[in-house]
Amino acid sequence: MKRTISAGDANQRFSELLRAVQEGESFVVTSRGRPVAKVTPVDDLDRQRPAIDTLLDFVAGLPRRRLQAWRRESLYE
Repeated sequence: MKRTISAGDANQRFSELLRAVQEGESFVVTSRGRPVAKVTPVDDLDRQRPAIDTLLDFVAGLPRRRLQAWRRESLYE
């Protein structure tokens, strides 16, 4: 869940903000009431690795397609 924090509060409480982000929280930083930045935890590649491997296995198993030879002129016919 993303929490909203003003830029001034984020500046004054930066250490607290970083501790909360380390624990998995995300923040939207606002300036004059408008969102200007997101502060989120860095994704752990080890957590993502199984999903990446599954995707790469799936793509590797797709049939290869061959393109027919084409001429540039045929694009405008």
